[in-house]
Amino acid sequence: MSDKPEKFIDENGLRLDGRRIDEIRPMKMEIGVLSRADGSCYLEWGKNKILAAVYGPRELHPRRLQKADSVLIRYRYNMAAFSVEDRIRPGPSRRSTEISKVSREAFEPVVLTHLYPGAVIDVFAEVLQADAGTRTAAINAASMALADAGIPMKGLVSACAVGKVDGQLVLDLNKAEDNFGDADIPMAITSEGEISLIQMDGDVTQEEFKKAIEMCKEGCRQILEIQKETLKNKFTKLDEVEIPEDEEEDVSALVESTLTSADEGEACEDEEVVEEADAEDDSEDVDDVEDVEDDEEAEDEDDVPEEKADEVVEADPSFEDVEEEEDENPEDDEEETV
Repeated sequence: MSDKPEKFIDENGLRLDGRRIDEIRPMKMEIGVLSRADGSCYLEWGKNKILAAVYGPRELHPRRLQKADSVLIRYRYNMAAFSVEDRIRPGPSRRSTEISKVSREAFEPVVLTHLYPGAVIDVFAEVLQADAGTRTAAINAASMALADAGIPMKGLVSACAVGKVDGQLVLDLNKAEDNFGDADIPMAITSEGEISLIQMDGDVTQEEFKKAIEMCKEGCRQILEIQKETLKNKFTKLDEVEIPEDEEEDVSALVESTLTSADEGEACEDEEVVEEADAEDDSEDVDDVEDVEDDEEAEDEDDVPEEKADEVVEADPSFEDVEEEEDENPEDDEEETV
């Protein structure tokens, strides 16, 4: 742990990291980072790095823990052993158990628990790198992971902390301010402005406490805008294409020519279809005429007169050959008769 600085706020009203007293640290979010989880979020807030994952809703085992009228929310906050300078003992501790409890209660006002009776929603928040305000950062990441998982909620939950250093209230404490400050007040606020989590460590007056609540609401409003922008970038597609002013006329002309050629192509296709249909009709007429002629020829062959038939028979040499063969073998005929 570093030594306590002489002053946290200089004569220009700037803090050790160059921020003003009502500014939050730079924040970056990304959702959908884990393929195996139903919802996930990776958050960087200052030097904090948080990974949150959501699984569920799914059936709860053992069944004796099930709620007949609502879903059970289980929240697990954990700090990795390598997340701080001095390696911490891995596994649950009293601090992580306490943070898990209050964080779970922060989501109960917004999650529509009555839609999944007998089920469970598991939320895991893993601190990969810690730099003050990890519980509020984990709540912000878990809220985004719940939204990414499609859990029905009334709104998002945003969390931030207000502290007191050098006799002044500051928003979003950094590591030095958190370690050596006079007070620390983490809060979680819903999108409707309701406070779902508030804790305090240190001493503040009544007026300072009221002012701290207003400062925290303003910080949560800024965080809520970042959360909404992250969700928009994930679930919406931007179809707007910027076209330079010089090329607008060329593009419009190209569009008009394309539409005109398309209309002409459709007209040509219609004419071809009509011509093909006429050609098919003509071919059908020709086939009908040929069929009629074949039928007439067949009828003419059937109606041959008897005289012409006799002539045909007489002209056929096969009949004469048969008669000659009968005359040449009269003895064979007699033997067969005997």
